[in-house]
Amino acid sequence: MPVPSLPAELTRSARAIAEAVRARRVTARAVVDHYLDRIARHDRVVKAFLHVDPADARAQADAVDRRIAGGANDGALLGVPVAIKDNLCTRGLPTTCASRILEGYRPPYDATVVERVRAAGGIVLGKTNLDEFAMGASTENSGFFPTHNPHDLKRVPGGSSGGSAAAVAAGLAPLALGSDTGGSVRQPGALCGVVGLRPTYGLVSRYGLVAFASSLDQVGPLALNVDDCTLLMDVVAGHDPRDSTSRRTSWSDLARGDGGGTKSGGTMSGNSGLAGLRVGIPAEYKSSGVDAEVRTAVEQCEQLAVAAGAKLVPLSLPLTKYAIPTYYLVVTSEASSNLARFDGVRYGPRDAALDLAATYAATRARFGDEVKRRILLGTFALSAGYFDAYYKKALQVRQCIAREFDAAFRQCDLLLGPTAPTAAFPLGEKSSDPVQMYLCDVFTAPAPLAGLPALSIPCGGTKAGLPVGAQLQGPSGSDARLLAVARELETRLALDLAPLEAPRG
Repeated sequence: MPVPSLPAELTRSARAIAEAVRARRVTARAVVDHYLDRIARHDRVVKAFLHVDPADARAQADAVDRRIAGGANDGALLGVPVAIKDNLCTRGLPTTCASRILEGYRPPYDATVVERVRAAGGIVLGKTNLDEFAMGASTENSGFFPTHNPHDLKRVPGGSSGGSAAAVAAGLAPLALGSDTGGSVRQPGALCGVVGLRPTYGLVSRYGLVAFASSLDQVGPLALNVDDCTLLMDVVAGHDPRDSTSRRTSWSDLARGDGGGTKSGGTMSGNSGLAGLRVGIPAEYKSSGVDAEVRTAVEQCEQLAVAAGAKLVPLSLPLTKYAIPTYYLVVTSEASSNLARFDGVRYGPRDAALDLAATYAATRARFGDEVKRRILLGTFALSAGYFDAYYKKALQVRQCIAREFDAAFRQCDLLLGPTAPTAAFPLGEKSSDPVQMYLCDVFTAPAPLAGLPALSIPCGGTKAGLPVGAQLQGPSGSDARLLAVARELETRLALDLAPLEAPRG
């Protein structure tokens, strides 16, 4: 029996879904059935999800409907399905990090962000595909299968949160959570034409996020539009005593402009948008292999900002060229330590052998090539005789990059540039050349090294119909200001932010 479609205005807005469910204009069960139907029809070609349990999703929806029938209609995400990247723990549901080494693992607890989604009335719709252990920029490194970009099924969706970004773009979920270590929310957001936010480090809890690089990892929202991105951020942000790196600054204070967004010489006043804003335009963001169509789309954003009363401030960030080597030394070093726990003893399947060392070796052979590459590189960088020359030097350059950002934010309020140097590239084009794949992060890796917030919004497209993303970066704690500016830019760009009716290609 065909599932009735949701009204078009609801498929464009997670906030509208929550308001309609709250007002009993639609049931949470009807909303979930709509998205499960789209997954059944379209995910066989997009391959955004690793795991969907329709019975569990419907049970969650029925619980929301009973909650409303009982008079409890609070919750910012009431009845809204949320796709969860599969490196976030979900109680009783598989959490594999897209790795064969965790095949079949079901955590006994929820990550803090998942707890908060559920508490707000949100429904965990399923677990999305990613590059194994979040190591990649195309979602081709998944241990199970690659995800396809719904705008062109022959192209990558970006990574590592490619499944989450593709799910939102294809209308398989209204909201998604991803993780961003060096660009893994923003870059797939740009390539799939959705909004992706990397919050200030420590603003969203990492408890229950399977660690890749602990000093860089952050959970972030993906949505069709800035308002929905803000909605999900309102739910998941805030202090968590279970995360030792969690900031004590209240998200509500930041959203009011009372608790952060500082720069030398004062505090950024209010969150009023573009009028009077000083927008930094780094010279390096116009070179570094930026495709001409990407540059044109981002320059349109610059002109719209000027028309709204902003002032463009040309500046230079010469350390940008060192961000990739610095990032890949830090991230591989931390990965080699964090992934030591996956040995076949505590998690996932075990490949037994004659002795313990052989068991470790046999089990860890389940890691994919990219994960093995990064573990080996990180172990080498941390080893005796090389630590000072590689890892220690990378930490020193990391501090230099942070100081360069500080200096830039004395000249401007935020930075504007491309999220990625190109639009989505064909599947397989870069998979045999790790260096070319790493360079996809050239504009997204610097902000994580400095612990800064950064956001990608759709800003146009190529002649081939592929989305292009513009990136906003701001000082620590300026997340709410970035969202406000992005919302105004989004309005002025006047793009059609509806999900695709069906995948293309």
